[in-house]
Amino acid sequence: MPQVIVVGGGLAGNSAAHTVLEHGGRVLMVDKMPFLGGNSVKATGGINAAHTKQQRALGIQDSPESFQEDTAKSAGDRVRPELVKVLTHKSAAAVEWLSDDFQLDLNTVGLMAGASAPRCHRGKERFPGFTITYRLIEKLEEMAAQHPERARIITKSRAVELLQEKGAVIGVKIRSSDGMEFNEYGPVILATGGFGADFSANSLLAQSHPDSVFWPRQRPEILSLPTSNGEHCTGDGLKMAQAIGGNLVDMDKVQVHPTGLVFLDKPQEKHLFLATEALRGVGGLLLDKNGDRFVDELQKRDFVTGKMWETNKPPYRLILNSEASGKIAWHCEHYSGRGVMKKFADGAALAKD
Repeated sequence: MPQVIVVGGGLAGNSAAHTVLEHGGRVLMVDKMPFLGGNSVKATGGINAAHTKQQRALGIQDSPESFQEDTAKSAGDRVRPELVKVLTHKSAAAVEWLSDDFQLDLNTVGLMAGASAPRCHRGKERFPGFTITYRLIEKLEEMAAQHPERARIITKSRAVELLQEKGAVIGVKIRSSDGMEFNEYGPVILATGGFGADFSANSLLAQSHPDSVFWPRQRPEILSLPTSNGEHCTGDGLKMAQAIGGNLVDMDKVQVHPTGLVFLDKPQEKHLFLATEALRGVGGLLLDKNGDRFVDELQKRDFVTGKMWETNKPPYRLILNSEASGKIAWHCEHYSGRGVMKKFADGAALAKD
């Protein structure tokens, strides 16, 4: 059986790799970073799913249809019903695959922005993105160590070109950190993530195709904004697909998240911490520079961001009282330790800051 090549070592790539192995296949994972994980290990909210056994145990009423409706509303005029249906109607199976096959604790279920019911699954303490992704990485590394004929992992090596034969992709050209190039052959799964950290002249953020309904405009205003993406998120997979004639869709739909945490001692830093949706989900309030609340914090992200642009009264602050912060104490402690969150004795002390 030919090997399947997975480019990108985040949660999507690791999920793909384990699915190949579960079906008896061989897999090669390639990642340009020294270690696997990608942006997935930074995710701090959880994983959305509807009608899970975890929800039922907590008495939460939810359904794939409701999840589908919420997702369609969020997608707006670019919604693709067939893809949304797959995402939402298979979500419970995905969460149960993680909890059953990888023994992951996903029993804490919370309400997040844009959701009509609590459906965001995570464990009790650690960041769920790190916990989930690292468990899959551990299992893949174990397989690679014990059965190298079934699984291989190559890090510090960049996939630079999709190899073709008679119009079909047959493999990938890889360049190692020391500049050596070699080819690997087999079906290719691109799981390289986004491109929000690409501030170069040929960034996908700076491109546009006016004749395409799927990519009608560039987003130069975003190039000036900081990002919560890791430095590795430069659209490598998208550019490789584009180079062989692949059509890219919805490339102007770049999310500007409303809550990136600014380093108190480095306010101009280009790479920020993302403030998890859970901070607002447990009751966090957004205030403008005058201390006024200006938006329903549980609205969709693009709506909240739009209100920030409209209000135009930065700096904005995300405030949690003791009850709210107590529900997500581990996150607050982590952010405080990183220098992006401060604790105040009371509201008066906050107002003086």
